[in-house]
Amino acid sequence: MIELKDIKKTYRRGAEEVHALREVNLDVSRNELLAIVGPSGAGKTTLLHMLGCLDTPTGGSVLIDGIDAARMREPDLVNVRRKKIGFIFQQFYLIPGLSVFRNVALPLIFSKTSPDPQHIRSLLRIVGLEHREEHLPSQLSGGEMQRVAIARALVNNPEVVLADEPTGNLDTDNSEKIFELLRSLAHKGLAVVMITHNNELAQRCDRVVHMKDGRII
Repeated sequence: MIELKDIKKTYRRGAEEVHALREVNLDVSRNELLAIVGPSGAGKTTLLHMLGCLDTPTGGSVLIDGIDAARMREPDLVNVRRKKIGFIFQQFYLIPGLSVFRNVALPLIFSKTSPDPQHIRSLLRIVGLEHREEHLPSQLSGGEMQRVAIARALVNNPEVVLADEPTGNLDTDNSEKIFELLRSLAHKGLAVVMITHNNELAQRCDRVVHMKDGRII
């Protein structure tokens, strides 16, 4: 589904060069839950941004279905992100004044697509929140907010789901529910990539990638 070839990413911080990624090679496949682990500053989030076409590499290729996203123009990258990739963030990023239903529908509104109420309600059933569609984020628990974020990530029917510390702010019970939900998505045919500091959950994924100092080790 996605193939990274010899990916390098270098930032400038004043006179200093920061090598966030160093010659990274990685394949991401459908029907797979892949965990990315490593210490802070290892390059995990930068790697996730490369997979999601949120950033461009200094060198190397990002092949999505065989097409090099690293050479695409920004409007084309926007289309790739909208059609193929769903993002789940640790901080949820729900809009406080919008209901659960409208938060899930938001990516469709941004892409000027009329939301299908049946589709949105089917996603809320998948994440177990069909009874919460008219609630505001302030009326939800942390685990429920993360499940809204997962439904929102799925609303465009992506082929890849990228999750940055999706259980980082949750207790053990809710972490387990989110993990099982992500695993079920992978086993239904999606490619799911999860950054995590939870080694116990990582070891239950289909594959674990260890990073250190911008490299896969």
